[in-house]
Amino acid sequence: MSRLFGSVRSRATLGATLVVAVALVAAGAAVLLSLRANLTGEAGTRAERSAQAVASELAARIPLDKLSGLDAEDVPVQIVDEDGVLLAASEDLRRISGTGTAEVTPAPTRSGADDDRDREDGDRDDDSGRSGDDESLEPGEIAQGASYTNGTATIDGDTEDYRFAAVEVETPDRGRLTVHAGSPLAAEHSAVGTALTAMLIGFPLLLGVVAGVTWLVTGRALRPVEGIRREMAAITASEDLRRRVPEPATHDEIARLARTTNATLAALEASVERQRSFVADASHELRSPIASLRTQLEVAAAHPELLDLDGAVEDTVRLQNLAGDLLLLARLDAGERPVGTRVDLAALAREEAAGREGVSVEAEPVEVSGSRGQLGRVLANLLDNAERHARERITVTVRREGGEAVVGVADDGEGVAEADRERIFERFVRLDAARSRDDGGAGLGLAIARDVAVRHGGTLTAGAAPAGGALFELRLPLAGADRGAPRA
Repeated sequence: MSRLFGSVRSRATLGATLVVAVALVAAGAAVLLSLRANLTGEAGTRAERSAQAVASELAARIPLDKLSGLDAEDVPVQIVDEDGVLLAASEDLRRISGTGTAEVTPAPTRSGADDDRDREDGDRDDDSGRSGDDESLEPGEIAQGASYTNGTATIDGDTEDYRFAAVEVETPDRGRLTVHAGSPLAAEHSAVGTALTAMLIGFPLLLGVVAGVTWLVTGRALRPVEGIRREMAAITASEDLRRRVPEPATHDEIARLARTTNATLAALEASVERQRSFVADASHELRSPIASLRTQLEVAAAHPELLDLDGAVEDTVRLQNLAGDLLLLARLDAGERPVGTRVDLAALAREEAAGREGVSVEAEPVEVSGSRGQLGRVLANLLDNAERHARERITVTVRREGGEAVVGVADDGEGVAEADRERIFERFVRLDAARSRDDGGAGLGLAIARDVAVRHGGTLTAGAAPAGGALFELRLPLAGADRGAPRA
């Protein structure tokens, strides 16, 4: 069962079919009940009219054997007195139920003299007063409204269901009489049965149409999703991140899913390419000092007097620094967050500038939240870069600007061309190809500085200094300010 309804398409079809089925059953039941109630009400109205007609004749003192209502076809009529004794009934009535009086043969009719005496007694008793219900009707008055029951009646051998209406009438000569008249319910049964049959046939057909249409529409809507899934499976199997999933020419959720998936694949491809390039560049940078150090050791092993101890130490230090830079970049790429301690940038700038020739510091006390070690690394890298390019003077400024702390490192060198002001922050990038690796470094200092700035919720940009050289500007949120997400 779980495998049968394991797809969105099958579950959507089942859900839509069940909802429509419940709605159809509820609507069908309401229609049948309403139809039955209306038809039963109409039958009751017809029965009441028949009973009212007979009651009118009784109120007019028409003898029982002269009542026209007793001769109506398919309308069973009973007339009973206050004691429930049957006085008259339709002549073709053979059996009846539901009226409270099962007799179909009236009691023996009394003589005309007895009827006259009853009329005189009734006339004398009119003013004597009655108790209970007798006081509610005057002689010759018919009760308003009727009571209704359902039952059966057999007329000329045909038994059918009837709706009976009971109407009371106060006769001048016979007292309170009750007229029971019926109206057949065959039309109601036929209409309800026809409607029920139509529903039993039509509802399954309609549910089949709903299921089929839902299956087709859902399949058509999910077809792009299946295309995305197949392409993603092919990309995973081939490991070719240059491929992209198909984007439908619509503006719905599936099209947005495809665009988001392609954006994710593009970011993943860029990340993988960046990692591959990083590994290749790191291997290239490590190979040179390792090869130099090995050569010096091999020469020293064969000719101890030729050992260049200073060069070996220098290569070892370079390897150590490069390994430290690679480790820091790995931690930053892994999403390492700085420890939220308060750092005085002015004091940190003076500390990093101490001992460097030609470096002047103009700083006001400004505190930020972050890692003192990482921020010190940023300033050290910026100062190292400025020392390699400055002619005579380097200026470090620390100031407050709105809700940010701004650190500027400017030199009076040749500056950075506008086209290269973003490229210099890429890893292992050196703008001066003629500079030796020993003098130019590994090309990781500015990349590390920007990554640290981003992890602290700030930015690091390159521009032109007033003296004509390069100006690197670090912007960080002040301590206590909402840093939010790191800015790219």
